Amino acid sequence: MKVVIVGGVAGGASAAARIRRLDEDAQIVIFEKSGYISYANCGLPYYVGGVIEDRGELTLQTPDSFKSRFNIDVRVRHEVTGVHPSRKTVQVKDLESGRVFEENYDKLLLSPGARPTRPPMPGMDSPRLFTLRTVEDTLKIREFVVREKPATAVIAGGGFIGLELAENLMDMGVKVTIVQKPHHLLNPLDGDMASFIHGKFRRKGARLLLGVGVTGFEDREECILTYFDEEHPLCAQMVVLAIGVTPDTGLAKDAGLELGARGSIVVDGHMRTSQPDIYAVGDAVQVRHGVTGQPALIALAGPANKQGRVAADNICGGDSVYRASFGSSVIKVFDMTAASTGINEGAAQAAGLDYEKIVLSPGSHASYYPGGRSMTMKLLYEKKTLRILGAQIVGFDGVDKRIDVIATAMQAGLKVTQLKDLDLAYAPPYSSAKDPVNMAGFMAENIETGKVKQFHWDQLPQLPRDGTVLLVDTRTPQEYQLGHAPGFINLPLDDLRQRAQELPKDKPVYLMCQSGLRSYLACRMLSQRGFDCYNFSGGYRFYRSIAQNQLQEDVNTACGLAH
Repeated sequence: MKVVIVGGVAGGASAAARIRRLDEDAQIVIFEKSGYISYANCGLPYYVGGVIEDRGELTLQTPDSFKSRFNIDVRVRHEVTGVHPSRKTVQVKDLESGRVFEENYDKLLLSPGARPTRPPMPGMDSPRLFTLRTVEDTLKIREFVVREKPATAVIAGGGFIGLELAENLMDMGVKVTIVQKPHHLLNPLDGDMASFIHGKFRRKGARLLLGVGVTGFEDREECILTYFDEEHPLCAQMVVLAIGVTPDTGLAKDAGLELGARGSIVVDGHMRTSQPDIYAVGDAVQVRHGVTGQPALIALAGPANKQGRVAADNICGGDSVYRASFGSSVIKVFDMTAASTGINEGAAQAAGLDYEKIVLSPGSHASYYPGGRSMTMKLLYEKKTLRILGAQIVGFDGVDKRIDVIATAMQAGLKVTQLKDLDLAYAPPYSSAKDPVNMAGFMAENIETGKVKQFHWDQLPQLPRDGTVLLVDTRTPQEYQLGHAPGFINLPLDDLRQRAQELPKDKPVYLMCQSGLRSYLACRMLSQRGFDCYNFSGGYRFYRSIAQNQLQEDVNTACGLAH
């Protein structure tokens, strides 16, 4: 059996190695357009910033290592320019010599990945304009930064690559402006959760221009101008375009393969395309979303590697199935971590799901052990079935651990209330006896059993301030003086039991504290005395982050963009 693989990196390289493990006699040929067959794509921004010092560390395998260990014929700088299913050949161009030839196959695996989105705008050919997708892109940016020592940079796009590169440039002393059309960074997060990321970047000195579309670029003698819709242009010494990726599926289209969302390749659970003996994996393929069940494009390394393994198994006569992608992801943001899995609130609304959300701010580990810091967790579940729809966490230590537990629970089909029963490891430096994931389960159970009712930050402006409801902040006077939500009076939790008779029972009581715990205790205390109580989801800490972000956005809107 002869297997030809188009593209390396995560999907193609992992498939090739798996095929060899399953079939020692198979002839395996990989054609890779770039000069690198298998590299740490997610590590590229950290080489630009010097965190990864040796560029050799980015290369996971070389053509020679593939040949010596796996007996795989790897040909870099070879571009496949055509696929001919009828005669089972591919057309290949050797980019070094210019020679064009055909290679036959028994099985073909397409792993072309995705390319940076480059809309047709003026100035896209500027030498000061970069994209970041390959090792070559990384070396080009690194060389420019070291040689030119730019003082300013514009990052167009607030996704994973854009933010990681922004952080690395800022750590090198570059003043960074992040601009994008959406109104918040990191699309997997909702705007309320992204407010913590906005605050971190602003405190570090970055400028955020959100809700602003880029319309083009223009080279000047000392800088490149970035033009916006309805705003003044911005002058910087370099621009990185990171507005997303587009499936690289020209070959598939020309070969007559069925295409799906945004031109992606349609595959079945075995990673087979619409053409016999042709498989496809990675960022170029359409998958089923594990929550909505709808077609989705999820460009992440984890799914690509797993798909490569599934395709390899089936190429070798097995019966492996790739069931779905849940989009679990994590990103480092300076000393913070943001992670998500499943869908966010915006996606749940778009899908027409009847959902409930809970927000909590637990500590990363036991409060009495030094070094603990708060994280904010937002979890969505379907009201009728209690199916977990997704989660978002922003914090410091332990964020990745909790998102992985929730992702596992989702894929195992656990109900949200079953999170309380998970037997998770505990020691004071790592967690609390009631882990944050357990706490999310407890909160969901309390809501579903009617032990607590809640209200959310976006309902605050609608609450009347005419005395028909009671707005109570249960924190200490010292905490209250440092900041509180408008209209809330201070009545500390520890005084509430003695002063409850002062509160009229004919008015609903809306309670808030720092994290949601003390106000929950107040709710339980008052509800058992006949009060109609509502607990604020996420606490004042959550509200403050959202409010400060909205205030900053209002300032940006009022002031416009500087030249």
